[in-house]
Amino acid sequence: HVQLVESGGGSVQTGESLRLSCAGSGYRYSTATMAWFRQAPGKEREGVAAIWPGDTRKYYADSVKGRSTLSRDNTKTTVLLQMNNLKPEDTAMYYCAAELSSIRPSATLLGDEYKFWGRGTQVTVS
Repeated sequence: HVQLVESGGGSVQTGESLRLSCAGSGYRYSTATMAWFRQAPGKEREGVAAIWPGDTRKYYADSVKGRSTLSRDNTKTTVLLQMNNLKPEDTAMYYCAAELSSIRPSATLLGDEYKFWGRGTQVTVS
């Protein structure tokens, strides 16, 4: 079965960096669209970044564009989200998601498009 495990969250100061990792298993990596979402208390879930199969496309939310980089490691089993110049408004629970079917480009950062989810890792910026 598909399993996604996030790690790398923590408490940092404004301007510092974090690298979030999502280790996936149980699916064919070459067909999976992977994404990061976040949700702060009292706020709606927000798509942060996504990467298409074969790394053919990457998408970033405007709120993190220019400060974040999404990539896969050499084994293709782990998706990495490097977040720099963190701000207090980046504070949230961050979730990794995977979808094995095709996703419309316009829907790549919509949570409803993803079937598989991790349990999340907390990021706190003060």
